[in-house]
Amino acid sequence: MSDAAPPERPLYRQLADDIAALVRSGALRPGERLPSVRQTQASRGCSAATVFQAYHLLESRGLVRAAQRSGYFVAPSAPPPPVLPPREPQPVAVSEMVFQLLGTGEHDIHAPLGSAFPSATLLPLDALRRALAAGNRRLKPAELTQHLPGGHAELRRQIAVRYLRQGLSVSPDEIVLTDGALEGLNLSLQLLTRPGDAVLIESPGFYAALQALERLGLRAVEVPGDAAEGADLDAMAALIARHAPKACWLMTSFQNPLGSLMPPEKKRALVALLERHGVPLIEDDVYAELPHDGAPPLPAKAFSTRGEVLHAGSFAKTLAPGYRVGWVAAGRFAPALLRAKLSQSLSGSWPAQAAVAHYLAGGDYDRHLRALRRALAEQQRALRAAVLQHFPAGTRVTRPLGGYFVWVALPAGHDSLALHRAALAEGISLAPGPLFSASGEFGHCLRLNSGQPWTPALARAVARLGELIRSCQG
Repeated sequence: MSDAAPPERPLYRQLADDIAALVRSGALRPGERLPSVRQTQASRGCSAATVFQAYHLLESRGLVRAAQRSGYFVAPSAPPPPVLPPREPQPVAVSEMVFQLLGTGEHDIHAPLGSAFPSATLLPLDALRRALAAGNRRLKPAELTQHLPGGHAELRRQIAVRYLRQGLSVSPDEIVLTDGALEGLNLSLQLLTRPGDAVLIESPGFYAALQALERLGLRAVEVPGDAAEGADLDAMAALIARHAPKACWLMTSFQNPLGSLMPPEKKRALVALLERHGVPLIEDDVYAELPHDGAPPLPAKAFSTRGEVLHAGSFAKTLAPGYRVGWVAAGRFAPALLRAKLSQSLSGSWPAQAAVAHYLAGGDYDRHLRALRRALAEQQRALRAAVLQHFPAGTRVTRPLGGYFVWVALPAGHDSLALHRAALAEGISLAPGPLFSASGEFGHCLRLNSGQPWTPALARAVARLGELIRSCQG
């Protein structure tokens, strides 16, 4: 167990745990309908939002199923036990697989379900072009020569203001602008480790994190992740005690690929655990601005008291992928991270930084985000419904509360690598499960992108995937 005091469970988790216990005891049987949201709201004295959150959590765990306009039902059979990754630190060798599987070669992709970005049609490209022209008209000659280190001052100020609106006090001087969040994440990892060190990562986890560990000669310590609430802190505490990792790289909000969202009290416990053992947290938070409902979740950084959370963000997932504008709010590591940035690439693109700063100052970003969030929520619902309709019985699909990925677990015996090859030949991309594990696990799983507008063509592609899954069964 973690040596942190256990946080009080929120109401939705208490409700979900109570129902889960009834399912596992047999009191609620497979196929049986759960009480309606209104009935549960009245009997438990809670809000409808609490009931929905509890039911969504149970659905993500594979214990219940939602039926359109019919309510929630106990799943036909108990979900299989999770595939737990090896607990020993291990070298990483995934880059070749990533290059082979994510490169589409000669294939003409008409259904980019394996993409890592939302559709460009959802982004304010015309407004960005105007911001690029206006922002660069205002650039002073000195900004293009003398003031490069540190990055665009107005953009750092704008990012600090966005932190303040979330309740975090982050000085612009703590913010290091980078060429996308990925450069900042890599620089942070390089700053904190030496070859041979152990690093905590999630499993399944972001394949670029695995590539970074491989490049730096680091060993992965894989922490099992829950599809609803993220990394298992009890497992993490045991792994810290056993392997003394030098850093921890996690996505705490709308994780890639699971879409999990760590609750605030669990983020607090995470930070307390890591700080107690002197393990800095690299918080990859590039999807935090994409909740499907409500305000963006607080990052784990909000609970840090020692400045040992390096919080990385980006505009690539919400605004301008090609501009490559990211940042790290690096806490006490900011001066060292800035020196690392200067030694590696001196500065990011000032024209791109100036354009984003001008766009943010215009006040349209939050309006754009509201529209983007609505679109992503609708697209996820459509994609999940199509997967459940066309994929084999027993398929489980996560239901994230934000972002634009869903994680699909096929029944045993299916091979997502074979499916990837067959789908690619027909112009459909996907991300097979083994990409997201240092140990090559999750061969029956895949990640699908719900960031594409739902069209008849995309619906046909998902239906075709269902046919290919059956033909690729091992």
